[in-house]
Amino acid sequence: MRRNLWWAVVVVAAALIQTTWLDAIRLQGVLPDLTLLLVVYFAVAEGEERAMFTGALGGIYQDVAGDMVLGHHVLCNVVVGYVVGRVARRLILEHPVVKVGLVMCASLMHGVLYTSIQYVQTPGMSALHRLAATVVPEAFYTALVTPLVFVALARMFPKPGEGSHGAPRGPAQRPVPEPDQKGAV
Repeated sequence: MRRNLWWAVVVVAAALIQTTWLDAIRLQGVLPDLTLLLVVYFAVAEGEERAMFTGALGGIYQDVAGDMVLGHHVLCNVVVGYVVGRVARRLILEHPVVKVGLVMCASLMHGVLYTSIQYVQTPGMSALHRLAATVVPEAFYTALVTPLVFVALARMFPKPGEGSHGAPRGPAQRPVPEPDQKGAV
């Protein structure tokens, strides 16, 4: 129960930061997508179901705060969460570069899906320009901050059976007594 409450608080806080305070680290008009990072992290760490719930909760907040039609971010985040959760089962995710690449691909998929939805609703917009000028740089920027966010999330949400620093939890190891001169312990 407590873990689910912390999960909801973190998702809403990330969406809040995404929509308000993140302008301080804007580069050339591009921001990293913190909600998408959470979706990918939970897809990798806990599976597609948690990732889809993360995408739904974060997407609702982004749609409401962004004064947009409800459902665009929700749909994109949920689809990305499902696909990444399914793909993550088949990957060896021990190396950080694999996680960065997964975030990059997820961000590109999210951007293409979101741009496609916008293009269907507004056919006069330049979809290719948006992809080249916003989606690709945003994917790179999001992938760049992946290690920092994933380390912080791994400390906040250790896997069951692990300590807060990712070390396996278990019974305390007692030192093995040295045998005495006669071989008895």
